[in-house]
Amino acid sequence: MTKYSTADIRNVVLIGHAGAGKTSLAEAVLHQTGVTTRLGSIDDKSSIMDADLEEKDRGHSIDSALAHFPYKNRQINLIDTPGYPDFIGAALSALPAAETAILVVGIPAGIQMNTRKLFHAAQNRGMACIIVINKIDAGCEELAALVKDLQDTFGRACRCANLPAADGKTVLDCLTAQSVETAFGDPADAYTNLIETIIEVDEQLMESYLGGEDIPPEKLHQAFTKALIAQTVVPIVFTSARREVGIDSLLDLIAQACPSPIDGLKARLIQGEGDQQSLTEVQTDPQRPPLGVVVRVSADAKTHIKYSSVRLFRGQIKSDTTLQATGGKKGMRCGNLSKIQGDQLIPIEQGIPGDIITLAKLEELEILDTIFVGAEPGRIQTPPLPTPMYSLAIEPQSRGDETKISGALGEIADADATFLVERDRQSNEIIASGLGELHVRVILSRMQNRRGLKVNTKPPQIPYRETITSTVKTVEYTHKKQTGGAGQFARVFIDLEPNERGAGYEFIDKIFGGAIDQGFRPSVDKGCQKSMAEGVMAGFPVVDVKVSLVDGKTHPVDSKDIAFQVAGREVFRKAFMAANPILLEPIVNMEVIVPNENVGDITGDLSGRRGRVQGQDMLPGGMAAIRAQVPLAELQQYNSQLKSVTGGQGSYSMELSHYEPVPPNIAQQIIAKKKAAKQTG
Repeated sequence: MTKYSTADIRNVVLIGHAGAGKTSLAEAVLHQTGVTTRLGSIDDKSSIMDADLEEKDRGHSIDSALAHFPYKNRQINLIDTPGYPDFIGAALSALPAAETAILVVGIPAGIQMNTRKLFHAAQNRGMACIIVINKIDAGCEELAALVKDLQDTFGRACRCANLPAADGKTVLDCLTAQSVETAFGDPADAYTNLIETIIEVDEQLMESYLGGEDIPPEKLHQAFTKALIAQTVVPIVFTSARREVGIDSLLDLIAQACPSPIDGLKARLIQGEGDQQSLTEVQTDPQRPPLGVVVRVSADAKTHIKYSSVRLFRGQIKSDTTLQATGGKKGMRCGNLSKIQGDQLIPIEQGIPGDIITLAKLEELEILDTIFVGAEPGRIQTPPLPTPMYSLAIEPQSRGDETKISGALGEIADADATFLVERDRQSNEIIASGLGELHVRVILSRMQNRRGLKVNTKPPQIPYRETITSTVKTVEYTHKKQTGGAGQFARVFIDLEPNERGAGYEFIDKIFGGAIDQGFRPSVDKGCQKSMAEGVMAGFPVVDVKVSLVDGKTHPVDSKDIAFQVAGREVFRKAFMAANPILLEPIVNMEVIVPNENVGDITGDLSGRRGRVQGQDMLPGGMAAIRAQVPLAELQQYNSQLKSVTGGQGSYSMELSHYEPVPPNIAQQIIAKKKAAKQTG
């Protein structure tokens, strides 16, 4: 049986920008609590939290990692998350696992893009938040300025809960109000600021404090927890993960003040759709049917066994429990249960409400799936995820690997909600899409290392379209083929005119009488559509045209279905080229979020990409949102350019708006390139 209860559990997730020291902090915690016998290090590749070969080679986290340990009568579940913007999907997907988010900020880098994004994501979910200023061994000169930056960016709720000693070798608890020399600040002032912020949630304590009474530690800790839950306090603590300074103070804060699954943020169950949608809080009842969410999916690098880590909100799960999941997934028997400890699996007998457990070989489960037993109750509310913006077309280096590659990439997509793989209907290319070049390249590298599957990559084709701008009347084509046997004959006359943009294709039969037998007229339609699919001018699909079949002629012996299909295809091509054809390109709506100081550079760059800037809005934290419409063809390398201009602090999203004519000079280049590729291919 499990030796702890739901009330004992503390779930915490480490978030922050890359390089802040989240994984090093996790390693220090595991060493301090006896989980590891030596301090794991990213530099010497001994970290158990960055255990994947790709992570060791690159020196940074790619996936979220799990660990657990007992500490002062608490059972602490720790989730370490990647900090690079390309892997923010893994960090956001881990948030539903925890009640408390620990934002790690490194010295001297300070506040960076993902520092802001992930803190706001955690606060918007209603999580209790703690800020850890790490790497104090690097020097304390900038600490006071960094604390002020944090308060200016994230609000006055940010209060120091401890202060580093002047020598940087220890930290001092502000709740004890010690008069000791510190690296910056006055402990007495910090004590006053912290206490007055905490007791705002408890009127009785406020009266006692204002009356000069001493507040018992247990009552102060209770108020601290309430303030964390209410987000009226965000304690700031200091650490040096490399030298294991401040780790015990951080652990004490987690054990004494952080909320349990019973007291803290409750999962919300979404029921219904549209106007009928409702949100219901999930209570941690062990007697109710199990309900949880998949917060991590991984596969063993050698055996390829799939492991799904689930945060359980209510009910109990045992080895004989049969689960269902959103999307109609049924009949999944749990089998062996375990808890992940870095790079190891620790068997357990059951999962209880509030815990994070791991299930093996449940092939249908995907990241952020809601799991349940019995009737589907709805789906657990999860954080919004960014849309994949960077795409590569991929092709196997070895013939016969295409099916294997599609399967391997599909498995990766199950584990990463910000990675998509699909086949483009127009080009027949396999398109892999992620949050950036690093994201997609890492996935392809991992596929090669684990499965031996190598691919070539190139930018995906832009989905251009062809259409016409004028009307042509009574265009004729005769198909006549005579061989030794039966011949083929079909004569057709059509009118071709532009249709409204977005209206698609129309075929109108205007023949009166029997110029073409009724049975052959659909064949003309089929031939026209075949020509449209193939493209006429440059091999891109034709859109938004109206064909009228106005006349024709049949032969009593040689007319047949295939003859009228060929005639339909060829008369369409002839009419299309006579109707002033043009090329259309996709235009996307963009929102680009950048620091205020980069607004001018970005708007100028978008204009240089044939974009139309439509406005901008000021955002908190010194950021701005720029709205623009830009041709998709101009954005294939935009991700790298935006990172370069903004120092990695910019982000963008886009969605298809409409199609517009390509400027003639650019259209000529596209058509010439397409024809040249066809001749050489």
